[in-house]
Amino acid sequence: MSEAYPLNWPHGWPRTPLDQRERGYQFKQAASAGSWGRGLVTFAVARDKLYTELERLGAKSVIVSTNHQPDKYGIPKEEKRRVADDGVAIYFQLNGRPMAMACDRFDNAAANMRSLGLGIEAMRQLARHGGGQMMERAFTGFAALPAPNTPVRHWSSVLDVATMATADEILAAYRRMAKKYHPDAPGGSHERMAEINDALAQARAEGKCSA
Repeated sequence: MSEAYPLNWPHGWPRTPLDQRERGYQFKQAASAGSWGRGLVTFAVARDKLYTELERLGAKSVIVSTNHQPDKYGIPKEEKRRVADDGVAIYFQLNGRPMAMACDRFDNAAANMRSLGLGIEAMRQLARHGGGQMMERAFTGFAALPAPNTPVRHWSSVLDVATMATADEILAAYRRMAKKYHPDAPGGSHERMAEINDALAQARAEGKCSA
């Protein structure tokens, strides 16, 4: 299971070199009543907005992983000292599937968290304006990959079909396996469902199945 601290970067997600990270000054928080304009978004505000967007999305089992130590509830708190890496990774369950997203484009955790929150908000807009299927497709790219030390079985082995199976046979096997091992089904699990989803992605990557 992913940990909140220290930063647990998702396997396969590219990193931004430290010397190429941008100053995270473009994110500002709305002025409150009686205030003198708009200030830079703070760590606490960005964090809380991120959790709010994940809640609105319907995400479950949320973990926000950073190099800022969490409180007893697992919520990251801003360190007074400078941390070596201000990247932010989030792990959650969405419709029974494990998801992972991460951002290290900016040189501070507040900006990276705000970027993730805004990204989720933008994808929720698709569903709000009648694009629920588009949002679902957008999120398929964030399915959590197996950890580096987890052996990855070939898609044909996972789906129990021949390597020369047709696209229709692959899709039929995927639906059968997904129904059998869905987390809500007896004997199903998030881990097995993630493996089945990854197997279909493998088949698509090899041009075996385009649907």
